[in-house]
Amino acid sequence: MPRRHPPVPRTWLMTDERMGDSLWDALERLPKGSGVVFRHYALERAERVAIFRKLSIIAHRRHLIVLRAGPYRLRGEDGVHGARGAGLTSWAVHDRAEAVAARRAGADLVFVSPIFPTASHPGAPTLGRVRAGLVTRGLAMPVIALGGMDAKRARQLKALRFHGWAAIDAWARPRR
Repeated sequence: MPRRHPPVPRTWLMTDERMGDSLWDALERLPKGSGVVFRHYALERAERVAIFRKLSIIAHRRHLIVLRAGPYRLRGEDGVHGARGAGLTSWAVHDRAEAVAARRAGADLVFVSPIFPTASHPGAPTLGRVRAGLVTRGLAMPVIALGGMDAKRARQLKALRFHGWAAIDAWARPRR
């Protein structure tokens, strides 16, 4: 019997420590029904749990799906990013071999990155449109574009049939 989990959102927020208090505004900016991948890897466990608890309250109110990245379960998570687990499971992939491996391992969706230059990894090589399309071609699963993404760039990738897009800065920075 297949696993039951919520529908895969089209818009995602990837969290990290550098967001600081802009995390709370970013959660409010996300469209209802969006997804959040809670990372915050560098925090001590107690601080990470406290931030996740607050995030979970907001996510529940806004009908957001929350995936936990990291080694231990957090109360209120809807799934796991980067490992096998209960609920919705996602993996980050950077090339075709990783995408195929994620599918074979049972991932429900993949985040393909970095597609464009990103502040999270300055100077890192990017896939660009063509290589991103080759990574995702024929995958029988939702594929989320990540890396320098915003709504405008997501529209530019529409022909590549990405299910959606994810970002940090697009949600954290002030609206124009």
